[in-house]
Amino acid sequence: MSAKILLIIHHSLTGGTRQMAQAAAAAAQAEEGVQVRLLEAGQAGPEDLLAADGYVFATPENLAAVSGVMKDFFDRSYYGALDRINGRPYATLICAGSDGHNAARQIARIATGWRLQPVAEPLIVCTHAQTPEAILAPKQIDAAELERCRELGQAFAAGLALGVF
Repeated sequence: MSAKILLIIHHSLTGGTRQMAQAAAAAAQAEEGVQVRLLEAGQAGPEDLLAADGYVFATPENLAAVSGVMKDFFDRSYYGALDRINGRPYATLICAGSDGHNAARQIARIATGWRLQPVAEPLIVCTHAQTPEAILAPKQIDAAELERCRELGQAFAAGLALGVF
C-alpha cells in the first residue's frame, strides 16, 4: 500500500504561519504511512491538490481575510480541482493579530465548493499584533500554540494512515 500524502499549503510574511505549518508538518511526518508535502502557496497549484489525499491550509489573516498569496493559490487552483477532490479531508491553521475567524470562514466556503470534509475546527493563533510595527514584525509563536499545531498535524496524519478519512 502506498503512503498517503498530506499537503500543507502555507503563506507567511512574518514567519508566524510558517512556524505553525512546520510544526504540523513535523508531527505528521512522524506518522508511518504518511508523506508530507509542505508547499508555499505561491508555488502550489491544482496538480498538487490532485496528487494529495488531504490538506492543511495555513494562512495569516490580513485585513480580515486570507492572505493575498493564499487567495491567489485558491483562485489559480479552484477550477482545476473542482469535482476532482470531493470528500477529501482538510484542516486550517490561521495566524491572526486579533481574530482569524473571517479567514477561517473564507477557507471553509472554498472547501465547501470543493466538497472537502473538515477534520478539525480551524486552529487560530492570535498574536495580538495591533500596531503597524507589531503587525509587520517577525513573529515567534508560543511553544504551547506550536504544540497545538503539532497535535493537529499528528492527528490528521494518523487519520489518513488509518483510513479514518
